[in-house]
Amino acid sequence: MSKLSPSLKSLINASFARPGQTPAPAGIADVYRRIASEAKERKYGNRPWLTLSAAATFTLNSPASLSALHQVATSDPSGPISPLAGAELIREVGLKCISFNGIPRSINCLGAFRSDLLARYSGSDWLSKLETKPSRALDRACIDGVNRRGRELWKSVYTPLDEKLEAKLADSHPDLPVYILAGHYGPLLSNPRRDGSGLEDVGRTLTSIVAISCLRAQTGVGPQVLSHVFGLRKGVEQGAHRTEFLGLQEGSVEEEEADGVERLATDEGCEWILNSVDSIAQAIGGSNFAQRQPRESKL
Repeated sequence: MSKLSPSLKSLINASFARPGQTPAPAGIADVYRRIASEAKERKYGNRPWLTLSAAATFTLNSPASLSALHQVATSDPSGPISPLAGAELIREVGLKCISFNGIPRSINCLGAFRSDLLARYSGSDWLSKLETKPSRALDRACIDGVNRRGRELWKSVYTPLDEKLEAKLADSHPDLPVYILAGHYGPLLSNPRRDGSGLEDVGRTLTSIVAISCLRAQTGVGPQVLSHVFGLRKGVEQGAHRTEFLGLQEGSVEEEEADGVERLATDEGCEWILNSVDSIAQAIGGSNFAQRQPRESKL
C-alpha cells in the first residue's frame, strides 16, 4: 500500500478540522458533582443523572471527562452506584449514542474509557467482571422479535403520529424509515433479553433521556429534541418507567428511580435536563459537530 504524503497527513490532522478528542477541562468533575447534587435534592434518581451526563459527554467527544464522570458517580463506597454498575451503565449509554451521534465517537470514547478503567483500577476484582459477551447478535431465530421490539418502541415514542412520521420519512427516501426501525430502534435502542448478562439495561425512559441529551449537546436539531422530550413524557404516561427498573419494590432504590423519572418528565424536570446538558457543553467546550476554527489562508 502506498504511503500518504506529508502534506496529506498534515491536512488530515489540521487543527482547524479538530481531528482529536476533546480533553477533560479543569473543573468538569465539579460540574458533574453539581448535577448529581441537584438530582439528589430534587429526587430525580441516580441512573437518570448519570445517563444524561454520559450521553452529553459522549456527544461532546471527551472520553477523559467520562472517566471523571465515573469517578464522581461511584465515589461514595456506600452509594447505590458501584464502580462496576457505573461502568456498565456508561458503556451501554455510549452504545445507544450511536443512533444519535454516529459510530465513530462511540468507538473512540468507549475504547478510551475502557483503557482508562484498566489503568486506574488495575488489580480490582470488579474490573474482571465487565461483561464480554454480546447480547445483540442477530440470527433467524431472533430477527422477528427484534423487529417487533423496534416497532413497539417506535410507536411508544411517536404515538399517535408514528404512522404519519414513518410515511413522511419514506417520502424523503423509501429506505429511511426501514433503516431507522430495522437498524436502530430494533437491534440497538430497544433492549434485548439478557438472561444472566452483566450488561446494564438502559430502558424505555432512560433511552429517551439519552436521546434528549445527545441531541441537545449536538446542536442544530431542535425538532428532534422536541420529539424526544415528548417521547419521555409518553413513556411515563404509558407506565414504562414503572416496569423498566428491575426489582421494583415499594421503598426500593428502583422505585425511587422510577419516581425520579416521573418528575423528570414534567416541565421543570425537562428544563433541568436541558440546563444540565448545557452546563456540561459549556464546560467541555460545546458541540464540534459543525463548529470549526477559521481555516488559515495561505495567501
